Amino acid sequence: MEKTPYSIFESQLKVRPDDIDMFNHVHNSKYFDYVLAARYDQMAEHYKMPMEHFLEIGYGWVVRTAMVEFKRPLVMGDQITVRTGILTIDPKGCRVQFEIENNRTRKIAADGWFDYVMIDIRTGKGCQVTEEMIRAYSI
Repeated sequence: MEKTPYSIFESQLKVRPDDIDMFNHVHNSKYFDYVLAARYDQMAEHYKMPMEHFLEIGYGWVVRTAMVEFKRPLVMGDQITVRTGILTIDPKGCRVQFEIENNRTRKIAADGWFDYVMIDIRTGKGCQVTEEMIRAYSI
């Protein structure tokens, strides 16, 4: 992962049967699901500002751009560690980096980043990330 002044957090997940594609490994779309699931848990546990908080005050995070580099396949039953951390955060949004490690092989299966923007859920339009939000996520 790229060096960042922000914290990196880990989540443990397991590859499930419904993650497997016709080639007998994890379908590429599931890697996005793994990162989003890890990030959801990490928002609550580490930042103390979970997704529900944003929704309660009328905001949501939306993926604008995502980049993933697939390095090695994952297969059914693999235990994985998903590491994520903010690379940058500002009033326009944030970039979150990630890597997915196969615990069996200790090798990186995929890595990349997501660009998120804040939206007003009432209008569906982009809006500013508040200073309070930036402070909460700047650990």
